[in-house]
Order: sequence, then C-alpha cells, then structure tokens
Amino acid sequence: MKGDHIRYCAGYKYQLDEDYSKTNGGCLQVGIYGYDIQTRFITLTRDGFLDIKNYYAWDGCSGPTIDDETNMRGGLIHDALYQLMREGFLPIECKEIADCLLHDICLEDGMAGFRADYYYEGVKLFGYASAKLGANPYPVLTAPCQCN
Repeated sequence: MKGDHIRYCAGYKYQLDEDYSKTNGGCLQVGIYGYDIQTRFITLTRDGFLDIKNYYAWDGCSGPTIDDETNMRGGLIHDALYQLMREGFLPIECKEIADCLLHDICLEDGMAGFRADYYYEGVKLFGYASAKLGANPYPVLTAPCQCN
C-alpha cells in the first residue's frame, strides 16, 4: 500500500458515546432561531433545538481551566455552536448566545458562580478567534507525512 495515507485532526480530547439531546422532545433549546442546519454531527432546527450526534469530538473548555463534571456539558454545547460559526452555518452574532449558554449550563451542572463568571468572561474576551468564520483550531494532518 505504498503511497497510501490517512487524514486526521489532532487535539480533540473527548468524543460522545451517544447522541446528546435534552428536554423538549429530546433536543436542547439553545435560543438560536431561524436556521435549519444539518451537518454530520450537529443539527440545529429553525425552532432552536440542538442535537449533537454520537462520535462528535471536542476539546473541552480552553484556557486556564480544569475539565470536570461541571463544565463538560457546557463545553460540548459551546464548542458545537462555535463550530457552526467557524463553518459559516451561523453568523458570529450568535457568539453571545453560545457564551451565555456555557455560563448557564455550567451553573446548572453545579459550578460555583465565581468560576462560571470567570469562564464567561474568558470566552467573551478571547473566544472570537475560535468562533470567527474560517478559524481552524486543529489543522488536518496526514500520515505518513506527504512533505516535500
């Protein structure tokens, strides 16, 4: 199989073991309306319901954070929404909604208020680079290297 190669992305830490959806008929209401988006791993309906499919990979909360049970769900949803912005399915104006969801879900999952506020301020100030159209947090690599 000389010349054969694989393409992959490094950097993801977590992968869903089942579809993630919640409340209201099985989907999570995220408050982003009017879009009908269906990607390989993420669905967002016109009514604002989000579904994240089995095998979706994400990197957890970024920055000086510690991943634990209080930020895992919030980080998943936040990363999925940022991915939809990076890929052009959602406008960057949806960033504030995604950032508020991270804060609120972390509180719901037992995070201390001060820490949730810290996370929110972090993504509010520094998250734009990860949400902007075309941002690529993890480049696609090949193995073996096809370098010249």
